Amino acid sequence: MAKLRLKPDSLALSLHGAAQAVALVLEGTALPPALARVAQSLGLSDAARGAQQDIAYRSMRRWGRASALLRQLATRTPQPQLLLSLICCSLAQLCEDDGSDRPYTDFTLVDQAVAAAAADPKLAHAKGMVNAILRRFLRERDSLLAAVMQDPVARWNYPLWWIQRVQAAYPNAWQTILEAGNARPPLTLRVNRRHASAAAYLQELAAHNIAGRKIGADAVQLEQPMPVQAIPGFTQGWVSVQDAGAQLAAPMLDAQDGMRVLDACAAPGGKTGHLLECADIDLLALDADGERLQRITQNLQRLQLSAHLLQADASRADWWDGQPFDRILADVPCTASGVVRRHPDIRWLRRPDDAARLATLSCQILDNLWRMVKPDGKLLLVTCSLWPEESEMQAQAFASRHGAIRLAAPGQLLPGASGELDQDGLFYALFQKPPA
Repeated sequence: MAKLRLKPDSLALSLHGAAQAVALVLEGTALPPALARVAQSLGLSDAARGAQQDIAYRSMRRWGRASALLRQLATRTPQPQLLLSLICCSLAQLCEDDGSDRPYTDFTLVDQAVAAAAADPKLAHAKGMVNAILRRFLRERDSLLAAVMQDPVARWNYPLWWIQRVQAAYPNAWQTILEAGNARPPLTLRVNRRHASAAAYLQELAAHNIAGRKIGADAVQLEQPMPVQAIPGFTQGWVSVQDAGAQLAAPMLDAQDGMRVLDACAAPGGKTGHLLECADIDLLALDADGERLQRITQNLQRLQLSAHLLQADASRADWWDGQPFDRILADVPCTASGVVRRHPDIRWLRRPDDAARLATLSCQILDNLWRMVKPDGKLLLVTCSLWPEESEMQAQAFASRHGAIRLAAPGQLLPGASGELDQDGLFYALFQKPPA
């Protein structure tokens, strides 16, 4: 990726960077590594990197609508892919239902989009096209939006198969679920109970003039998002960023002091840390991905906690020493369809047959782990999926195969605010092995 002759903190540079990252997503790369790759290539400052990320995430949440608008505004598909991405990223910002929180005006965005095209030798020939398309949208915004909103992909900003699957699984709540997935998620913290209570940490926030509220046993939600480095006590391990729904796992597993516990598929380690904060346990954190396992190490170092870490496949037993576990947390691989408000690129990366494929893998992992549970021990199945074949159907089939005792658990959480919590769409099923 060539350096661009643009001011280091200009909107044009951040917009071009976001367009590059989104183009990588359209080729199959997840958005976080795409953003990191582009930011490093362009040498973006922290401010430009933040703007790049904001534009890219907004774009992924409005990609269906932006793509439909481009089809109305252009007689042929813009080439190369980066040009299409730049125009659609720009349209995604302009067509937001409420752009009042954007730090720039519509006309500034158009001007900077044209500047971004002009600064790239591969796109300079199309700067007039970029200008014409975006300015026409501003002139005809209402009529163009009215036209594309007849298309469900443009209306809801998901692939059609995704919309249909949500409708089939949740006929009374599908619209609420889709809308929740398009909302920006709150910044929720897990307070390290070894350091302080959630109530005490709220006092710490107040001393720094930061507004927040308690929404769970250890959960505090900030009124406004901020970089983690600016969160009081983050670097010292007082708090971690973790969704309120995900914070239910450790208390539900109910690991007691001295127990032998397995956190299977543990990376990046959020639940690992919470388990260690809740009790003095002998914890093995397992993950097949060595790079992701390093993130567990980093998180535990920040929290000043320790566990045994092992790179291994949870669907196999060649790593197991034969000693059973009192508790097993099985946060199995899934489509992540329940966390699209945090990862809006997922909807565009997934395919209709992914749920069945991943459910088969998860079934193998669960069957393998179950033999490692002590009699009277417990296994907690967790997914961040909305699809029943990965969650409730999986849980029912597992209990039937093994005669597992199913204990009280929340089941399927739907994304968005629900009572005290504002959580992602996670699923929980808790099983106990019968006595020997």
